[in-house]
Amino acid sequence: MHEAIAKMVSKYECRGLNDYINALREILQEIALLGLWRSKFFEKAACYGGTALRILYGLDRFSEDIDFSLLEPSKEFDLTRYTAFVEKEMEAFGFEIFVEKVDKSMKTPVQSAFLKADTRKHLLIIETRQDILRALPKGKLLKVKMEVDTDPPAGFSTETRYLLQPIPFAVRTFVLPDLFAGKMHAILCRRWKSRVKGRDWYDLVWYVTNHPELHLEHLEQRMRQTGHWKGDEPLTPEKFKELLKIAVSKLDVNQARKEVELFVKNPENLDIWSREFFLNVITRIHVV
Repeated sequence: MHEAIAKMVSKYECRGLNDYINALREILQEIALLGLWRSKFFEKAACYGGTALRILYGLDRFSEDIDFSLLEPSKEFDLTRYTAFVEKEMEAFGFEIFVEKVDKSMKTPVQSAFLKADTRKHLLIIETRQDILRALPKGKLLKVKMEVDTDPPAGFSTETRYLLQPIPFAVRTFVLPDLFAGKMHAILCRRWKSRVKGRDWYDLVWYVTNHPELHLEHLEQRMRQTGHWKGDEPLTPEKFKELLKIAVSKLDVNQARKEVELFVKNPENLDIWSREFFLNVITRIHVV
């Protein structure tokens, strides 16, 4: 195992298979960010979403995908110009991944690609014990999806954060009030049919606990872009809280808890979850 990767693995307290898979996925995410930095990707784009929150700001849950936004809308942007740098960086640290671009049947401003790796082979690279690997089905792929919004809504700010592993490098990311606005857009506007994304609600609690300031104007811009806020009236703090209360009233708390528990270290911390709990949590959001 590469010395830098050994140091990265050492910070995780892995006990079972899911712990090792979460650790491996996060290590691959960080190497992908390094490859993108080398490609000058962050001169055009910024990281946002759960992985930005986890890796750059210390969110205490794991994240699956890496989401990015261009700094300005561009129809000419092509994600494949940057993925070769990611593959090269992975290879330098001993990982064999391949990138598969997603060709969508319907044209959207979001470009996507999957980083794919043989899970068993790469768990062996980080020296996962054989008795743990026996629970893993053969041929299982580990996937990390990268998505870039090429038509971002206006009104956000970014900053540079620095990572020290596997080597020191820089990542441009949304500032926390704008990240919070994006998370609230997901809670208010994301439609998963019968599914509930408990990770969104977990992140809400994290924001309120650690960084409760939310940039309301950016949330409004996001909602207008997706057609969830129309007309000349601005989105007021009062209307925002009203919409959140409606979302809480419709929340299937048990399903939300079940969805997120594989991504957190202490699932027992979710026992407090209830609609009454979330109604209290949303009163603590500071609109800016």
